[in-house]
Amino acid sequence: MPREQALTARKQRNAALIETMLLAAIADGSVSQREIQTLLRRVIERPEFEGTSAQELNALVETSAQRLSEATDLQEVLASLRSRLPDHKNRMLAFGLAAAVAFADQRATKLELGLLKTIQAALGISEDEVAQIIDIIEKGGSLSEALGEPLERLYAEVMVLVSAADGQLKEAEARALVESLAADPVFQEVSPERAQGFVGEAVAALATEGLPRRLQVLAHGLTTHKQRVKAYRLATKIAHASGKASPAEQRLLELLQATFGLADDEVARLDKGSGA
Repeated sequence: MPREQALTARKQRNAALIETMLLAAIADGSVSQREIQTLLRRVIERPEFEGTSAQELNALVETSAQRLSEATDLQEVLASLRSRLPDHKNRMLAFGLAAAVAFADQRATKLELGLLKTIQAALGISEDEVAQIIDIIEKGGSLSEALGEPLERLYAEVMVLVSAADGQLKEAEARALVESLAADPVFQEVSPERAQGFVGEAVAALATEGLPRRLQVLAHGLTTHKQRVKAYRLATKIAHASGKASPAEQRLLELLQATFGLADDEVARLDKGSGA
């Protein structure tokens, strides 16, 4: 996905997230100061809005509020949210942000609860997911606890980062990536469509957020030594798919080693096992 398209998708996603929060805020006909404070706090803590200036955020809120004020059909609004939030994680995030606003005054009104049920149905959020999100909100926790990245998604991203390290995806690398997704036991429960979605999301995230931020996400998501070794093994398999890692790919592997805290002798064994 070209950078311009990725940035456009990011803007559309963030606008949809803001609109969902505003829907919850105006559900009972009034917006409390606490709801506004909650909206801003939740936005600031989310990585999706990282790099958004206060001026840009104000403009986004004003534009979203204007769009909602001009809407005449709630179902059309919900359909628009679905189109701008195509993946389930972002839909869960939208519901969580809306719920955080609705419960900002400690107790949601009947109108707010009714709207949350409508949003839940429109975005396909399960009852178990709703219960988990509400529990975290009531405890004052972060939505990240309910929106943890699937391990398969993170493993796929590691391979994408290596594939894109030198600015081009070689045929051997593409073949190794596809073969890993198809054959590796860690992806056995992942459908081809979902695997392709993981790859697309990783490419878009790299384009919009940059490598340093994505390495942070990997470090936070892959927390055990076993997971990090697995991720590095997949990365080195891609890097050496065409025989020898390029200088850019080798630098990326070194960054992954530092990010994951892997010892030199351990990395040497993994590199040797990949045919380096």
